[in-house]
Amino acid sequence: METEEITNRVATSGIISLDLEDLYDQGERVLFDIKDNLFQGMILREKDFREFLKSNEWSVYQGKNVAIICSEDAIVPTWAYMLLAIHLEPYANKVVFGDLGQLEDKLFSDAIQKINPEEYRGKRVVVKGCSKFPVPISAYVDITTLLKPVAQSLMFGEPCSTVPLYKKPKA
Repeated sequence: METEEITNRVATSGIISLDLEDLYDQGERVLFDIKDNLFQGMILREKDFREFLKSNEWSVYQGKNVAIICSEDAIVPTWAYMLLAIHLEPYANKVVFGDLGQLEDKLFSDAIQKINPEEYRGKRVVVKGCSKFPVPISAYVDITTLLKPVAQSLMFGEPCSTVPLYKKPKA
């Protein structure tokens, strides 16, 4: 009885698997809500706020990813957010204005911008869809717009089961 050699067709297909989970920033995510600095929950007093900025222990944000918001319906001057960023920047890994979802979008956007699209020129690329970490939809859109101009084809899913997204037209 003759046995056939089993061939891994996925391994020999030339498909590159790109896992956006590999771009996940492991740093802690923190929400800084400026509402705690509002006088009577309504206004930000400059003198009190500046005193808070001087006396706060900013090193607790060392290496963390910080999203700055105001969850109260209050008028907060733009300079207040700028001052917060100035105090957080020496310690935090990343500081953004917005909620934790917007922070996640920014972390992935920054990581995707570091990818050299030339590494994918003329390649068949599968963007993996399953991950242990939450990958925002914005990251999938960003990687698509980055790779479409250079890739031979783009697919979504796993190399053994993909959804075709784009195939470069034959010249």
